Amino acid sequence: MLCQNCQQRPATVHLTKIVNFAKTEMHLCEVCAKAAGNELGIIFGTNFSFQNLIAGLLGDEELEIQQQPSIGRELKCENCGLTFSDFKNSGLLGCGECYHYFQTGLEPLLKKVHGSITHTGKVPRRTGGKVRIRKEIQDLRHQLQQAIQKEDYEQAASLRDEIRHLEKEL
Repeated sequence: MLCQNCQQRPATVHLTKIVNFAKTEMHLCEVCAKAAGNELGIIFGTNFSFQNLIAGLLGDEELEIQQQPSIGRELKCENCGLTFSDFKNSGLLGCGECYHYFQTGLEPLLKKVHGSITHTGKVPRRTGGKVRIRKEIQDLRHQLQQAIQKEDYEQAASLRDEIRHLEKEL
């Protein structure tokens, strides 16, 4: 695909702009993208990294909240020794246990980046049936709790019956 601006070089930068639900896409070469970026206030550089993105998403307010555990010292992974400040600076976790130790700090970050803290990826067809049913049961139980809190007992009874039906399929 050629640059939409100069029609000479290959398009390597793809910009998507959404204004009032109207989507506009631009496919530009590096030279035209830099020129357009200057006009739009976008800075293109070679120092972009995922670590910088994560560090930027973790604001100072969130860091202050995460550094106030009940003991009164900074959060630290007991397995690898990584501190939450180190994670904020590098954007990299040290080990699998860091997810557990930094859970309260990671959940808001994951919600910002992905819009959710639960994984909703693809499930293999062979084994996916039971997984989907379990997920549906979990969602229905959540709806059941909400119906009970709202004292909507007819809806709660309907949800309870649906949960029982799905549990029989497992």
